[in-house]
Amino acid sequence: MQALQENKMGVKPIPSLVLSMSFPVMLSMLVQAFYNIVDSMFVSHYSQTALTAVTLAFPLQNLLIAVSVGTSIGVNSLLSRKLGARDLEAAKKAAGNGLTLSLISWVFFAIIGLFFTKAFISFFSSDPELIRMGTQYSAICLFFSLGIFIDITCERILQGTGDTFHPMIIQGTGAIVNIILDPILIFGLFGFPRMGVLGAAIATVFAQHVSAVLAIYYVKKNREIVLDRPSFRLEKKTVKDIYAVGLPSIIMQAIGTILTTNLNKILIGFGTSAVAVFGIYFRLQSFIFMPIFGLNSGMIPVIGYNYGAKRPKRITSTVKVGLIVSLSIMSVGFAVFTFIPHILLSWFNATDEMMAIGVVAMQRISLCFISAGFCIVLGALFQGTGDGYISMIISVTRQLIFLLPAAYLLGRFVGLDALWYSFIIAETSSLGLTIYFFRKVYVKKIKTLAA
Repeated sequence: MQALQENKMGVKPIPSLVLSMSFPVMLSMLVQAFYNIVDSMFVSHYSQTALTAVTLAFPLQNLLIAVSVGTSIGVNSLLSRKLGARDLEAAKKAAGNGLTLSLISWVFFAIIGLFFTKAFISFFSSDPELIRMGTQYSAICLFFSLGIFIDITCERILQGTGDTFHPMIIQGTGAIVNIILDPILIFGLFGFPRMGVLGAAIATVFAQHVSAVLAIYYVKKNREIVLDRPSFRLEKKTVKDIYAVGLPSIIMQAIGTILTTNLNKILIGFGTSAVAVFGIYFRLQSFIFMPIFGLNSGMIPVIGYNYGAKRPKRITSTVKVGLIVSLSIMSVGFAVFTFIPHILLSWFNATDEMMAIGVVAMQRISLCFISAGFCIVLGALFQGTGDGYISMIISVTRQLIFLLPAAYLLGRFVGLDALWYSFIIAETSSLGLTIYFFRKVYVKKIKTLAA
């Protein structure tokens, strides 16, 4: 009777549990990745300048996503651990405080969107058209970002309770709305004005708010967590516990903003085609990486719940299943990027120059896909057990200590084609650190649970 009453994360067989928890998230993230690709395809057919502008605006979007996803990962980890320990009041506090923190974060980014976007885009170029397009896109996406903050936090709350089906519906709905609106607003169909990148930005934020409304509805219907007014009031201990995992994740992802900003600055020295290719690569690789991040999202609550419930064998099984799925997906991605990069680039109206740059870039960067999949899955173990700082250390080392300096040196002294090897250098260092920390955490935390 007790087993029947317990959350499925504590009793369901691990292979089917991990797949059932992860598959809806993976599918929704695939839809999200597909929308990002389609979005960029529409923009690229508007003009190459528009695609370059959106690529230059990406670091600001990445910073926004870093804060929203990082905070929600902290909420997810804390919520699942408290549910595993049967502390329902603390679990409710985690969810409510997470939503309050999301609202505060939105205010911060709305201010950036209003006052700092033009200066940021001007850092890369003095081209007035490029600055105008980049400023329009980034200002709209940041100022109207409340939808994405609420959406992502609510999805993580649902995932933390074991509900991965409704997040799939939420993300899928938002992506479909965006895909429908993109060509209408970008090219001015059905009587709408032709708005270009401004239309792409409006379509994006409108879809995010649709997802947010749907996400709030499903959180209200969730039976595991019943939110009330006191749960939204910030509590020092709860906020500290959320950011114990969330802050390292924020820093880890925010480093991507530093990385992409500086890579764009390096690449624009080789021409706008190099920047456009980098933007295309980022969107295409998301179709491979997003499912792995979805797998990671499905694993974190399972690991967190069973860590709280002191069941080390279920944690070990979760990691094994995750590795099998991740490495399988990454192997397919490696094959696609290696053998048909020219087909992928043709979807984005690539010029001959972009094609020459892009084929080399994709074939070389894809060499690190399999090791990246290994690192992402083991990151779920660190985050699920409350050791999010480890992922931060690995990310800082990979991106700032190895990737960026290597990209600068190879680009300056060897050339653009050699620059792409910097990704392989960085991923090798990341793999070594991940294995080191995995052994340390596994022995210290997982094995001792059985003692």
